Amino acid sequence: MRLALRRWAGPLAVRAAVFITVMCCALAALLGVLVHVSVTDQTVGQAREAALVRLRETTAAYEAGDPLGQGAGVDPPGLPRRLRELAVSGRRGTMLAEHDGRPTMWAAGPAAGGRALAVRVDHSQGERTIEGLDGAIVWSSALAIGATLLVGAFAVTRVTRRLHTTARVARRITAGDLDARVDDPRARNPTRPQDEVASVAAALDSMAASLQGKLLAEQRFTADVAHELRTPLTGLHAAAELLPPGRPTELVRDRVAALRTLTEDLLEISRLDTGRERLEVDVEALGEVAGRVVRGSGTDTRVDVVRDVRVETDRRRLERVLGNLVANAHRHGRAPVVLTVDGPVITVRDHGDGYPEYVLAHGPQRFRTEGGSKGHGLGLTIALGQAEVLGARLEFANPPDGGALATLTLPERP
Repeated sequence: MRLALRRWAGPLAVRAAVFITVMCCALAALLGVLVHVSVTDQTVGQAREAALVRLRETTAAYEAGDPLGQGAGVDPPGLPRRLRELAVSGRRGTMLAEHDGRPTMWAAGPAAGGRALAVRVDHSQGERTIEGLDGAIVWSSALAIGATLLVGAFAVTRVTRRLHTTARVARRITAGDLDARVDDPRARNPTRPQDEVASVAAALDSMAASLQGKLLAEQRFTADVAHELRTPLTGLHAAAELLPPGRPTELVRDRVAALRTLTEDLLEISRLDTGRERLEVDVEALGEVAGRVVRGSGTDTRVDVVRDVRVETDRRRLERVLGNLVANAHRHGRAPVVLTVDGPVITVRDHGDGYPEYVLAHGPQRFRTEGGSKGHGLGLTIALGQAEVLGARLEFANPPDGGALATLTLPERP
């Protein structure tokens, strides 16, 4: 089962949180062990000193023949075997051991007759002190780790949120929204300390502004050229109509018509680029629209209506898209060309060599055709742009059995 994280809480935030937690746990464990060892040594050392002091007092009383105090005796029961052997050998020593279920500090020394004189001191209070200290270390370490994790997570998520914002703006720019900007507060205010995220955001905004300026200049140039060409082309077309019949006149008229078509296509692309196109929505039967497009194209295209539906769309733009797809199929593909209507999905299929690889990978590109084929490469570009205005999805593919397949999926709502 995978946890559902917020989009800004991605792998970087998770890894940072894990790293902070591991480091805090390691630091807390190290400090806890050091404190535990230090306090334990101090507590046990104090208990040993107290046991040795009492052993000296007991030894003096034993040698004077005085009665021994409570907890002292010669070879008392419960004396650890190793400590007794040490005392019998003529040396003194101490040992922490259990006696009657309680922690006890033993101290023993030599006595007459090869025996051991020993005393015991209750060490329960020292053990409780150590246990209480261990509990305090655990709870304080847990609180410190939790607080550090919260502070670290807050700091890291601030950075990851800014990175996510930058990535989202980059995706919007890639999708064509050239007005998108990160507008990072740190980048806007040069007096504030600039971190790496602010530098990336500022660089992205600068790149977007430069790209937008160049594209707008290119769009204005294309629109101005196409607009300026319309007037002389109109005069040239009128003059061509006055030429006497003949083969040269037909060639002139054909080239003038091609130039006029190119000019109108450039104007249409410039309108699509500037986003000035507006929908004129009406309810249309897709089967009728498909039949009308084929009849208007004057081509031998078969229309298959699997499931006819009525949708709200802009008929003129839809006919423009389908007309360009049919014309492209006949110009660059081979018969038979089939236009199929299956609900809101319309496909145009030919049986030629298929779409070029660059179309499948990056979509249609202006003024680019493959293999010296005729045309200026604007038909599919216009079809894609008009489909976007309709809110439809236009996809290009090469079926396994050959040919080229364009699929137009209309939205439920325009």
